[in-house]
Amino acid sequence: MDTAEQIGPFTLRQREGLPKAGRDSLLLGAFATLRRGDRVCDLGCGVGVLALCLAQREESLTLDGLDCQEDCVCLARENLSANRLSGSVFVGRVEELPPELPAGRYDLAIANPPYFRPGKGAVAPGARGVARTGGEEGLLPWCQAARRLLRNGGRFALCTRPQGLAALFSDLTACGLEPKRLQPVQSVPDRSANLVLLEAVAQGRPGLELLPTLIVR
Repeated sequence: MDTAEQIGPFTLRQREGLPKAGRDSLLLGAFATLRRGDRVCDLGCGVGVLALCLAQREESLTLDGLDCQEDCVCLARENLSANRLSGSVFVGRVEELPPELPAGRYDLAIANPPYFRPGKGAVAPGARGVARTGGEEGLLPWCQAARRLLRNGGRFALCTRPQGLAALFSDLTACGLEPKRLQPVQSVPDRSANLVLLEAVAQGRPGLELLPTLIVR
């Protein structure tokens, strides 16, 4: 069964059993730095939630995407087409990018990547579980893919759990991506953050801006 959700002026079609629009993607779509005419690649794009979130902020974007699940790719293509947005979506994995996504082409890579390694954490069955379960290498393949796609000075925006920040910083810098902006997110003022939004720059200079904590109830 399909349902529809409005994201600004755009209509997002969602389907039972496939990843849906969640708080993390909506926050990440509002956080990423955008410039007019940017070429964007969404790694692990699901059904195209982030594309619509970004397009409502800046309609001049080219919005390409990649996902390993064919059902998600088909619906993401439909969502781009139905909303008259420019871009292409491909089936593939971050570990082996398809040739249709050329190196150094993009101004922004963006990802809401899996939070859990195999066998760790409670995840949903089927396609939604695949979207939340990564490989044994954690986020390193995602950082490597982002760096390959980005021009020098391009940006990689993603969200993750705070517990994985140390490993993520190591992975980013090893790939030539310098962390530049970080914003913690928490749902209750007197509790620890349960999400982090982060943006890194390809071949960027050292210097991290810690933004005020965002409280989302």
